[in-house]
Amino acid sequence: MNKQQLNEVEERERIEIELLLEALYRMYGYDFRNYAFSSVRRRVWHRVHSERLATITALAERVLHDRSCMERLLADMTIHVTEMFRDPDAFRSFREKVVPMLKTYPFIRVWHAGCSTGEEVYSMAILLHEEGLLEKTRIYATDTNADVLDQAKKGVFPLERMQLYTRNYMEAGGTQSFSHYYTARYDSVIFQSFLKSNIVFGQHNLVTDGSFNEFNVIFCRNVMIYFNKSLQDHVHGLLYDSLSTFGILALGTKESINFTKHADKYEELDTTNRLYRKIR
Repeated sequence: MNKQQLNEVEERERIEIELLLEALYRMYGYDFRNYAFSSVRRRVWHRVHSERLATITALAERVLHDRSCMERLLADMTIHVTEMFRDPDAFRSFREKVVPMLKTYPFIRVWHAGCSTGEEVYSMAILLHEEGLLEKTRIYATDTNADVLDQAKKGVFPLERMQLYTRNYMEAGGTQSFSHYYTARYDSVIFQSFLKSNIVFGQHNLVTDGSFNEFNVIFCRNVMIYFNKSLQDHVHGLLYDSLSTFGILALGTKESINFTKHADKYEELDTTNRLYRKIR
């Protein structure tokens, strides 16, 4: 295949993917049009092969006429890589640098945007409980995918992960025995019900939905790494508008507010662990 032919194949593929994403958005309201192309391409081809189809166009046709196929594609497109106390240093830094500020507030609103199956939400509930703050906190845990939200609400996780989660918890500055927070049942554990008593789970799409409250803390970690620059800018604007003055923004360790139009409106509390405070 010569260079011209290769360019034509790549252009045809890009058009097919763009048409598929447009169909997904117009038919079902899920907008992946500004996700990083390389990531979208891998997931689309995975679904093409899983459906035993030959082309992306064939996948688009099936998605339009078969909602179950759309749901399988949606599961491929929404990334759910998470764990409890993920990046323990970030949680330790939050405990040391942010919690003292929160202790001066009469009531605290926290938003976990893109909460996935809820591991980091329960991690935050545990941290706030140990600092005596959970009872005066409302945690809003949102994700675009209803299925993972259902998993998060249950608070049930595989027993085999507890060794890793216990190590993360201790490295994050945990003050109790981690097993105090869950009950083991066969090959799963269920976390204590008091941890989710102040958690509100709900669907929210960072791409298409607007701000729904004013928050003292927003966790949006390892979500925007899958977005292109245009969509990152959009989401940064949404997060900024949703933060109260002196509110805290927590991003993933590979994310940053640098090179956004809001960069000068925050101060860095922890550059390494991506903790920022809104100052204007």
